[in-house]
Amino acid sequence: MAIIYERKGRMAYITINRPEAMNAIDFETNNELAEAWSDFRESPDLWVAILTGAGEKAFCAGADLKKFIPNLQGPERDKVDKHSHRPGFGGITGNLKIWKPIIAAINGICIAGGTEIALACDIRIAAENAKFGLVETSLGLIPGAGGTQRLPRLIPFGRALEMILSAEMIDAREAYRLGLVSKVVPSGELLNTANKVGERICQMGPLAVRAAKAAIYRGIDLPVDEALALELSYARLILETEDAKEGPKAFAEKRRPEFKGR
Repeated sequence: MAIIYERKGRMAYITINRPEAMNAIDFETNNELAEAWSDFRESPDLWVAILTGAGEKAFCAGADLKKFIPNLQGPERDKVDKHSHRPGFGGITGNLKIWKPIIAAINGICIAGGTEIALACDIRIAAENAKFGLVETSLGLIPGAGGTQRLPRLIPFGRALEMILSAEMIDAREAYRLGLVSKVVPSGELLNTANKVGERICQMGPLAVRAAKAAIYRGIDLPVDEALALELSYARLILETEDAKEGPKAFAEKRRPEFKGR
């Protein structure tokens, strides 16, 4: 199997399972990832996903250069675009509408398309040995899976330009300093840390979490007045849910709320 997809309680675990190839993405892996993301999105009992790579050396080294890129350049390109590439690289970078939180647990090498997959996640936690870079220009390519758009929205614009144009690679500490990742932890604590973050999110009202994520992403590029109106529309929708009644009630009764996602 090119990936490992597991369900544990409210959480989905997706592992890119090609450690012999530094977890590089070929078409089989891309398609399996797309199917996993679709299942996660459509499953009401799954509230948070954690994405990582098998082994200790790599989260994802990007596209498999021997298999993926040549097919995008040949006569099969239109067929590939239609059937394998539409959801985006890694099944997620093509602006896939998943409003449930996704955590990237980044172990080791995370370059090119690997960085772009991580950028398409919501929360990025890195092991101390992680390395990042959009290195496509060194291959005569450009980051074509969201890198030129997401990185400048996440870190200082000038540094994003420098990284992309010069194919600069950075370590986990620099990624943390720039805001590319929210935590850096020893390799042995990576998945445990990601689990703790995921479990904490699972204690929140799931509809509220999804509405907050949607409001953030949909409002980030709007003028402030339009973004505030968007936020208000989500807030009003959430006020009508059962969870919005359960939360204040549980607080008044000094107990943990029992959210149902409705």
